[in-house]
Amino acid sequence: MHETKQVNHCICCDVTECTHHAGTQDYCTLQTIHVEKHEPNATQSKCTDCASFESRSSM
Repeated sequence: MHETKQVNHCICCDVTECTHHAGTQDYCTLQTIHVEKHEPNATQSKCTDCASFESRSSM
């Protein structure tokens, strides 16, 4: 059975390598995401990542 994913217009995303990407639209299909920091003191966006990312290639 093929599952249709709902586009979440509240979460913009252009990471097409993620299984949660909406495909033809730059949005996420998750209801919520988890953003984590990988620096003790996050002072720039590059200090954070989407921890909800799942690679399409690993699915």
